[in-house]
Amino acid sequence: MKPIIKSKPNYKKIFCDIITLKHPDKLEYCREILAKDEILLFDVILLNKIIFGNGEKDTEFFNQQHKSYDEATINTILNYQKKHHLNNSEVSRHFKLSRNTIARWRKLFP
Repeated sequence: MKPIIKSKPNYKKIFCDIITLKHPDKLEYCREILAKDEILLFDVILLNKIIFGNGEKDTEFFNQQHKSYDEATINTILNYQKKHHLNNSEVSRHFKLSRNTIARWRKLFP
């Protein structure tokens, strides 16, 4: 049996193609994020909001329940919390996460 190799999608290429083909007017708003060497999952969420808007409440709620975060994104969120001296509730509102999730991450990634 061959081992399964997991690779990350090339988000930079995907979003550049979407912007070039369908939304060239949004390029200026996304330029800073797309200039990064590595696009984190947090950046993907932000790019989606910039390009496609917020969408409906039901869709946003459904998508929120199915998000997953890699370690780099979690560290970015926790660093944001430290930098801005926010408590778990404030961070959870800002990133639309459960405050219990933030608390669990703080225990796992001190």
